[in-house]
Amino acid sequence: MPCTTILVGKKASYDGSTLIARNDDSSAGRFTPKKFVVVHPDEQPRIYQSVISHVRVELPENPMRYTAVPNAVEGEGIWAASGVNEAGIGMTATETITSNPRVLGADPLVVYRPAENGKEEVPGGIGEEDIVCLVLPYIRSAREGVKRLGSLLEQYGTYEMNGIAFQDHEEIWWLETIGGHHWIAKRVPDEAYVVMPNQLGIDSFDLEDAFSEQKSHMCSADLKEFIDAHHLDLSQDGVLNPRDAFGSHDDADHVYNTPRAWFMARYFLPRTYKWEGDNADFTPESNDIPWSFVPEHKVTVEDVRYLLGSYYQGTPYNPYDKNAACKGKYRTIGVPNSDVCGIMQIRGTLPEAIQGVQWLSMGGSGFTACFPVYANVTEFPKYFGGTTETVSTDSMYWHSRLIAALTDAHFGNALLFDERYVNAVMNRGQQFLYEYDEKIRQGEPVEILKEANSKIAGMVKEESDKALSQILKNASEHMKIRYHRGDN
Repeated sequence: MPCTTILVGKKASYDGSTLIARNDDSSAGRFTPKKFVVVHPDEQPRIYQSVISHVRVELPENPMRYTAVPNAVEGEGIWAASGVNEAGIGMTATETITSNPRVLGADPLVVYRPAENGKEEVPGGIGEEDIVCLVLPYIRSAREGVKRLGSLLEQYGTYEMNGIAFQDHEEIWWLETIGGHHWIAKRVPDEAYVVMPNQLGIDSFDLEDAFSEQKSHMCSADLKEFIDAHHLDLSQDGVLNPRDAFGSHDDADHVYNTPRAWFMARYFLPRTYKWEGDNADFTPESNDIPWSFVPEHKVTVEDVRYLLGSYYQGTPYNPYDKNAACKGKYRTIGVPNSDVCGIMQIRGTLPEAIQGVQWLSMGGSGFTACFPVYANVTEFPKYFGGTTETVSTDSMYWHSRLIAALTDAHFGNALLFDERYVNAVMNRGQQFLYEYDEKIRQGEPVEILKEANSKIAGMVKEESDKALSQILKNASEHMKIRYHRGDN
């Protein structure tokens, strides 16, 4: 699935939080309704079976409670997308990434083969449908997440190339799959941020560290032998560049992937590098945009949400700018088939009960509002978790998608209403966080967080009702079939 990821280390963020964020996008031409739920230990399967690959995985007996954003309509599996568990560990899975024939020929993807012509069914590996459910309930640190997922990949394999982020209050780790069974993982530097646009992104890797102290690198057990046996290291100086060794450099990347990395990196480093014109350090079609940067200013949740809903504002590639010279040339970050944007914030300087906050923007493109909820609760309000296949403004997912679709269709006239809506939800959401953070500091019981989330849900619905009314009225006033005679 097409997605975009941003990771922010604790020294790069505005308040010392770790931030991991991803747009969970559907394939072109479709979208998937999502709901926001809490999964309890007694709801977690002990034998997991994938819908897509039919693989069966035996799970440990001690799952923890965790949040998830699964598909609201049954039939295609769980697709939990992202969440935070009761130990305060965040995870987002997965970012679909790319590879090359040398890797996929050496270690083919583990694809499901149905029973036919007298041959038995052959299960496939694990994939995006499964990974959050298989990992998040069982880990107590970001490193544990890497190790658990790595062992599952080595045992069962995968049928797709994926990138997965893990966080605790100290560290962020990013894992990328390599072929069917191999993988690498790198710790995000505390002072840096990372941008990932559907490509294998890690551009430097210390194998010696991975096979010794593992301070910042981990990998599959036989990765050295795998690289040597298949001549995958393309470096001239002996310093492994995984993007060169395991990734792709297709012409399609220059339309679909690298422009997104360019826009996100440019946003945080407008003065450090030259991004446009003659002698630019990086262009939208550069293959060597670094995996991580130190930003020119501390990164906020608002920055992350802006970027994950962006469409090349202020550049010649903005599809909404009638005068843009190259509008629509590149795949935007915010797209209509974004099902949910999840931003996991682990605030290590606060009491454990309130460290985990999950920010969500549901229902497509850059015109949806982003709201926070406390993750350390036993259930979420029905407005967030009650999504069905039927379109209804009683569901945040559908409410949001209606607003986004109407704003897109009437961009010039509706954008002002939408901007007010987006700002109001984030402003008021942050107010609730300040209020209830202080209540917990003053000794209120953790159960009060359920009240906080209920108030946030009520606020989001109130603002969404107002915005939809304004934007629908605007759209109705600009319908093509009109007559201006003052009939009653």
